Amino acid sequence: MTQDELFKVLVAHCKEYGFIFPSSEIYDGLAAVYDYGQMGVQLKNNIKNYWWEAMTRLHENIVGIDSAIFMHPRIWEASGHVGAFNDPLIDNKDSKKRYRADVLIEDYLGKIEEKIEKEVAKGKKKFGDAFDEAQFRATNPNVLREKAKWDEVHNRYVAAEKANDFAEYRQIIIDCNIVCPISGTCNWTEVRQFNLMFSTSMGSTADGANLIYLRPETAQGIFVNYLNVQKTGRMKIPFGIAQIGKAFRNEIVARQFIFRMREFEQMEMQFFIKPGTELDWFKKWKENRMKWHVNLGMGAENYRFHDHEKLAHYANAATDIEFNFPFGFKELEGIHSRTNFDLGNHQKFSGKKIEYFDPEENTSYTPYVIETSIGVDRMVLAVLSHSYTVEQLENGEERVVMKIPAPLAPIKVAVMPLVKKDGLPELAQKVVDELKYDFSYQYDEKDSIGKRYRRQDAIGTPFCVTVDHDSLNDGCVTVRDRDSMTQQRVKIEDLRAMIEKKVSLTNLLRNL
Repeated sequence: MTQDELFKVLVAHCKEYGFIFPSSEIYDGLAAVYDYGQMGVQLKNNIKNYWWEAMTRLHENIVGIDSAIFMHPRIWEASGHVGAFNDPLIDNKDSKKRYRADVLIEDYLGKIEEKIEKEVAKGKKKFGDAFDEAQFRATNPNVLREKAKWDEVHNRYVAAEKANDFAEYRQIIIDCNIVCPISGTCNWTEVRQFNLMFSTSMGSTADGANLIYLRPETAQGIFVNYLNVQKTGRMKIPFGIAQIGKAFRNEIVARQFIFRMREFEQMEMQFFIKPGTELDWFKKWKENRMKWHVNLGMGAENYRFHDHEKLAHYANAATDIEFNFPFGFKELEGIHSRTNFDLGNHQKFSGKKIEYFDPEENTSYTPYVIETSIGVDRMVLAVLSHSYTVEQLENGEERVVMKIPAPLAPIKVAVMPLVKKDGLPELAQKVVDELKYDFSYQYDEKDSIGKRYRRQDAIGTPFCVTVDHDSLNDGCVTVRDRDSMTQQRVKIEDLRAMIEKKVSLTNLLRNL
């Protein structure tokens, strides 16, 4: 199964098992907008809890807020979004379809990387244990040819980015013969800018309405509340403010399922520091955030840092934590040194003094900021895509299992009476009563036990507890592990402790 095929199967699986649905589906849907189903919302909430607790419980100097989506329009002027929050767009004259020029070039570079990786995979298969990957990459003519092509295009692309040269964007697309996937032609318009913010009006009458924007990020809600939090919480620098909330961007090229949407959710933390210390803190937060990701057990090899070659207008250092999605390594989280741009501009535009008085140095200054920003939806997609597994069983059958990290799993335990008689459902209900206050659960008595196991595998339930006839006599149940499929007999009174050990969010946090 190719990666593209795997991705399509994953999307279908998410719908079939209640993770994610197309929004407004009975009205033929709404492009790039999705609804979370009964499994998806629990997975999403578990991810948010993991992030929130890691930020606010494990750091005495980080607190949380929840700011409004509607904000004063001058905020977006101060932040630079009104003037600079743009994407370079290009249209294909034949298909009449619109694309982001930078994404077309990045996808082209991604295809070259795929060719290189396929060559490396062929080498591994051919030479086996004797394979020297570093030497192969340095000497194989096919790899070297593709790498030279990648370097040439990448260098041109970086230079165009830095110069904001839209004409060069288009020329790269023409020179690389990047065609429209719909028309198959290279008949492109000039590249132009498009602002990504959604606008709406606020007011009781049309004439008296004010133009406002749906926030394109949650960070500004933190910045404009800096003084409120600092003073009421008696916070001393360094300290952080965390927030989880919805943001909205009018993405023209919204695709790859929930990877890029028009309505999405962010988990952001702004860490306020003394000017001059920002690069040290930037390094510390890079390490902290990578540890948070790797702690989930989805493989350190599936993450990498990608340092920005072109910095945003507010930053003096920036990196992305990229995850190996089915469509390649893509941004999962951003870590930025935002200097004092935001607080300084809000002070300028609002006319209000936004400074910190340092009692130790007896001086006032505008703090610098380190930002960590992760898309909740992208994190959900990372977990789902890594977890989706098709296994061949000894009897020749296949099982589809979502190997979701146990503390994040939507359902932690399924309780099943072996049959719907002989007092087994009644005992199974007593087991539910023992567990329901600590764990999300499902009670299932329909179909054969094998089919019930498969249903729980498909939603990623770590444990299945079966109540059988022996349970009536010995007070024990059979516990089946999702990943290994091993089974063991456990006393009912020991169930809670056994399950807790594997699914506990607290235990996950202890490893950080």
